[in-house]
Amino acid sequence: MKKKIDNIAFPINKDLKKFDSFLMENLHSEVNVINSITKYLIKSKGKQFRTVLCLLSSRLTGEKVNKFSFLSAATVEILHVATLLHDDVVDDSDVRRGWPTVNKIWKNKLSILIGDYLFSKSLSNISKFNDLNCVSILSSVSQRLSEGEILQIEKAINKNMNEQEYFKMIADKTASLISASCYLGLYSTNKDEHLCEAMKKFGEYLGIAYQIKDDLFDIVGNINNTGKQSNLDLKKNMLTLPYIHALSSLNKIERKIFLTKIKKYASKSDINNIKKMIVEYGGIAYTENKIFEISEKAKSMLNQFPESKYKDALNLAVDFNISRSY
Repeated sequence: MKKKIDNIAFPINKDLKKFDSFLMENLHSEVNVINSITKYLIKSKGKQFRTVLCLLSSRLTGEKVNKFSFLSAATVEILHVATLLHDDVVDDSDVRRGWPTVNKIWKNKLSILIGDYLFSKSLSNISKFNDLNCVSILSSVSQRLSEGEILQIEKAINKNMNEQEYFKMIADKTASLISASCYLGLYSTNKDEHLCEAMKKFGEYLGIAYQIKDDLFDIVGNINNTGKQSNLDLKKNMLTLPYIHALSSLNKIERKIFLTKIKKYASKSDINNIKKMIVEYGGIAYTENKIFEISEKAKSMLNQFPESKYKDALNLAVDFNISRSY
């Protein structure tokens, strides 16, 4: 997986090296424990997928990256990490990207407070843009991130979610930030409204496909490929697309039996039996088809841009998500 990400990021390797220094400086605090934890977060940073998308987008029409390109990339990365810190506390996760989570090492209180610090740092960054359009985009993202997570928890409590609600939820909690990454990247170097809107849609489609793939991993994946424990969504009663589709094909009695079995197997982490049930009712095939369909929509948004190694890399990012192995 790392090799594929490196291939996507290859055209902007020099930009990424400069960005790492920019991010460290941007996160610096006078409080030592903040610096210790943020250094740990950067060390275990994973793919930096949103950063890569942002910097690739900034070069899509031939211009060079500038300080606002780096500021955009830093802001979306900081927002992303802040949400992960809070997610790990909510999910009681011990592992993230193959590393112990902050809440595992420093406990929940510090994890939540560092997440709050990162959110406040992103707000500070937003003020530096001095551009109402950027402020509007990032403010909307902050709201959508929270609403998406809360909607997911609400539906988990009710144990009920339809496909329309599912797509709204993942668009908010995941796609909104990827969309902003692509939009702000291009906007930092090219203010063409039509092109910026195309990148916004590209990121939204890619983000939706990305989250659907992650949800599929929760059923058929393993920690070596995903960097986190599989079967977490089931344990938290969070219904995702494979389950939603499978449930939609059942009558009331069959649905009750299905949910009872899923709950039983989830408590034992019996992934093979869960997968067998979802396959039987067409949930996995349907989900894979949706990923491909939405990915093609993402690619179509790039058609209005000139051919370049940056455009090729963005198309490769879409293909990377489709081909991520279980």
